[in-house]
Amino acid sequence: MCDCIDCEKMMQPYLDRELTEEQRVEAEEHLDECSYCRKRYRFEETLRVYVRQAVDEPMPPELKQRLAAMRTPLI
Repeated sequence: MCDCIDCEKMMQPYLDRELTEEQRVEAEEHLDECSYCRKRYRFEETLRVYVRQAVDEPMPPELKQRLAAMRTPLI
């Protein structure tokens, strides 16, 4: 099972459905067990819904990368 740091690294690819089946299972097992990461996942998921509703055009990949780089690491 992955730890919180691994889960953090997999969060965006998980939300984008870019993980392998093995990675997806690993992430889901961690989310099932860790309330902190589950809360972060729900926040990220809600934020994506909000952003989708707030704009009419897709987010440019460059902006997506910049936003991901600005996230605060767990440690």
